[in-house]
Amino acid sequence: MKLNLQDIPRVKTITKEDFIKRYFKPQKPVVIEHFIEDWPAYTKWNLDYIKATAGDKTVPLYDDRPVDYKDGFNQAHAKMKMSDYVDLLQREPTRYRIFLWNILKEVPQLQKDFKFPDFGLRLMKKLPMLFFGGRDSYTFMHYDIDFANIFHFHFEGKKQCILFDQNQNKYLYKVPHALITREDIDFSNPDFEKWPALKKAKGWICELNHGEVLYMPEGYWHYMRYITPGFSMSLRAIARNPKNLSKAIYNIFIMRNYDNLMRRLKGQKWIDWKNKKAISNTNRYI
Repeated sequence: MKLNLQDIPRVKTITKEDFIKRYFKPQKPVVIEHFIEDWPAYTKWNLDYIKATAGDKTVPLYDDRPVDYKDGFNQAHAKMKMSDYVDLLQREPTRYRIFLWNILKEVPQLQKDFKFPDFGLRLMKKLPMLFFGGRDSYTFMHYDIDFANIFHFHFEGKKQCILFDQNQNKYLYKVPHALITREDIDFSNPDFEKWPALKKAKGWICELNHGEVLYMPEGYWHYMRYITPGFSMSLRAIARNPKNLSKAIYNIFIMRNYDNLMRRLKGQKWIDWKNKKAISNTNRYI
């Protein structure tokens, strides 16, 4: 048995008006296949190019180890020179990923390789983020703290993306006071005997290829697995739904600080309690 996933719709290209009408207003995901072919990045951006332009930068790395109470919010697990990291990606599978790194701030020349597209939403131009991963590395299922509308531009290789909207929360084993599900769920091949509520979850799936753009609506859960080594860039626009905007404000100013406080006060017991609650809260809906 597999997850109940439907293919994310794909379009060759799209106008601003059609995007707003068909995908933004109903808050549905879409893959746009041929939207950035006029960008220099479309032909230039690959791992060798990144190594040549940013090889001397020290980058924060993350792997798939479970959250530890000693870890700060989004605290990196290791650091490495970008040149060494690219060599690692090209040499062998690795769990190390680059996550939410504003490399464009550190390497300004990369900003000349792309432009901010007009999808009818105001993009946050100071927050273009790059994400890198090796073959079979993956992110935990999570949603973004700010409930942003996300445009995810993929470069080099293939990447699998699984999405759920917020209406599926009760089936996903969401960890309380966090932005993630249980970290021991393999969303690429879930164990339904261990996680039976997942049978009821309805989501979306796609594979992204070089130059394709995935639109993820506000607050969508996403699990990303690198089929081959590669990288992506995300551009984001602030949540427009008032309910989602209020959730974003709560997450940033209250939830995150409360969770950090409880980690300091209770240590690993706090993490263990949250993981147990994820199961008891979800199994009510079996």
